[in-house]
Amino acid sequence: MSDYPDLRLYIDGAWRTTGDALPVVDPATEEVIGSVPVAGPGDLDDAVKAAVSGFEAWRVTPPSERAEVICRAADLMRDRQEEIAESITLEHGKPLVEARAEVVRGAEFFEWDAGEAVRTYGRVIPSGPGVRITVHHQPIGPVAAFSPWNFPFSQPARKVAGALASGCSIVLKAAEETPAGALHIARAFHDAGLPPGVLNLVFGVPDEISRRLIADEAIRLVAFTGSTSVGRHLTGLASDHITPVMMELGGHAPVIVCEDTDVDAAAAASAVRAMRNAGQVCTSPTRFYVHRDVHERFLEVLTGGVEGLAVGNGFASGIDMGPVANDRRLADVADLVADAVSVGGRLTTGGNRIGTTGYFLEPTVLADVPDEARIMHEEPFGPVAVVNQVASLDEAIARANSVPYGLASYGFTNRADYAERLVDGVEAGNLSINTLEASLPETPFGGVKSSGYGREGGTEGLLHYLVVKNVIHRTDIG
Repeated sequence: MSDYPDLRLYIDGAWRTTGDALPVVDPATEEVIGSVPVAGPGDLDDAVKAAVSGFEAWRVTPPSERAEVICRAADLMRDRQEEIAESITLEHGKPLVEARAEVVRGAEFFEWDAGEAVRTYGRVIPSGPGVRITVHHQPIGPVAAFSPWNFPFSQPARKVAGALASGCSIVLKAAEETPAGALHIARAFHDAGLPPGVLNLVFGVPDEISRRLIADEAIRLVAFTGSTSVGRHLTGLASDHITPVMMELGGHAPVIVCEDTDVDAAAAASAVRAMRNAGQVCTSPTRFYVHRDVHERFLEVLTGGVEGLAVGNGFASGIDMGPVANDRRLADVADLVADAVSVGGRLTTGGNRIGTTGYFLEPTVLADVPDEARIMHEEPFGPVAVVNQVASLDEAIARANSVPYGLASYGFTNRADYAERLVDGVEAGNLSINTLEASLPETPFGGVKSSGYGREGGTEGLLHYLVVKNVIHRTDIG
């Protein structure tokens, strides 16, 4: 197994450390495995200055050359897959097989956006003689980006990929709990020959960093993935400076199971997907609305599938689920489960901590949970699935839309009319039918309502990193 990396800030093409540091804890053992440097005001000022100078060089780099650098970095990430994955499992706890897949997914984000870098087309608007009207897409400028702890590699990868492919520079504030993934991204770009200042990586006290970066007039875009409450706070800070934002915020994904579906297959797939990453996924299927005709069978198969998952240290063989990432998740999930049971919810499996060392939770299924339970309107962000029965598709859609979130949503049906009603009726940025895959590199991803604003991925993913310039050119003055 590789050693956990020596963590550093990366500013203006150089590595640096600071006097202050925060511990990084292995959630499977509760042991301190490293320390992450805390960026001070001078470090942040240097990072922004570097991003300004880096932007001036990168914005005029031909898109094909930008794509070459990005693809070289992605190749290095694939070559270093095992080293990066081991770092992720150490700091986050997820099974090594999931960490390996995350590295590949992150590389795919870079590869897709590199291809899009050469396709940020403008257009020509028809006009009269002697006049040419053209529309251009140009990089918006230095970006301040904030990535969460639940996907240490692929989440920062999405933001770095979009910014760099568009011709922007970026100051990335990655998660202090899981910093190694972002560090490996910076290393790959450093080794791939990215010009200094185009990518800058900082860690530290989140509120201090966000306030300082967002207030700087050099920052032209704020890109954030995380909780809705923090997203609202950062949007407020950005609004004071009329800085545009791209916000990918919390979810509480509904799953509508219709009576015509293959209920065993749907339940088996749901058992695995709901507990992926210990449920710490913004697109995790959490609220199941199952037609009453198939409810009991779905619940039986889902419960059995969840009970069959192996929980343990992510480095052990045959493990399906690791620990939750920190002690806060232990307490928060336990409180939500206890509250659901107290108001009449039925616990069909799980609900308890495993052992006394490491942040391990039993995969948990709740049934018949009343709407007044907190878990029905608060994202659990842990290994919990709630299964309630409904009498009709209309009722299922209404209950799916009853929360302020609208990120991912899912449906299981073989009827074309039901599928169309899901497409038309469910309020979410992403709807998946007969699959629990919510996002791919080539597809736009983002939410509606309190789940955020903007899209990452696909051709739409670069739009927020670009500004539109209209040019009217007359051959004669007039």
